[in-house]
Amino acid sequence: MALFVSADCFIPVSQPRLGFLPHYGPNQSCDSITNLHLYKGPQRPNHLSFSHCTRATEIVPLVAVQIKGRSSLPQTAAVRHLTGSVTRTQGLRFAVVVARFNEIITKQLLEGALNTFKNYSVQDEDIDVVWVPGSFEIGVVAERLGKSHKYNAILCIGAVIRGDTTHYDAVANSAASGVLSAGLKSGVPCIFGVLTCEDMDQALNRAGGKSGNKGAEAALTAIEMASLFEHHLK
Repeated sequence: MALFVSADCFIPVSQPRLGFLPHYGPNQSCDSITNLHLYKGPQRPNHLSFSHCTRATEIVPLVAVQIKGRSSLPQTAAVRHLTGSVTRTQGLRFAVVVARFNEIITKQLLEGALNTFKNYSVQDEDIDVVWVPGSFEIGVVAERLGKSHKYNAILCIGAVIRGDTTHYDAVANSAASGVLSAGLKSGVPCIFGVLTCEDMDQALNRAGGKSGNKGAEAALTAIEMASLFEHHLK
């Protein structure tokens, strides 16, 4: 079924209380095309009434009505998609904050991170590694480094392993909130690369074992976020 508004149906827009009524020709047939005619009457404005006929012969193009110089057809603006690049690393500088506690794990995570930086063409002189006693201390140091405005991203590495007490929960929660707060307060991306594991086996599997190296993954996130801020969000 085709729909059209015939050219003789238009009347000035300023006239009030307009509606649509079906228009029938002399033979009460309109070749299976629904005709709409404007009329002035008691119906509510823009009320529609339709008629449908039975034979199809042609399709008439739809006409766009312009009101006060603007088209009735919707206008679509182009959508911009901003994303960081892992290949545009020239000039980007990074700091890595590493917890010494559970060093057997954090050293492996650091090694994975440094290898990733090297593989993505980040120069050694553009990376500073800062050691702290444990994961609890990471947040305050990350915030200070971010506020120095020397780095495009701060990578935070640590390992918290559950023990027999609730100390694990306190440190894990504090480390996560500290890294988040450092990024928000400094305006520099602070990447959470702290493992929170149930036991040593889980940690080893995520520090270069069968589950990969989470330090390497965190470094890749740092590169992408640094690029996003540097090239799109300055």
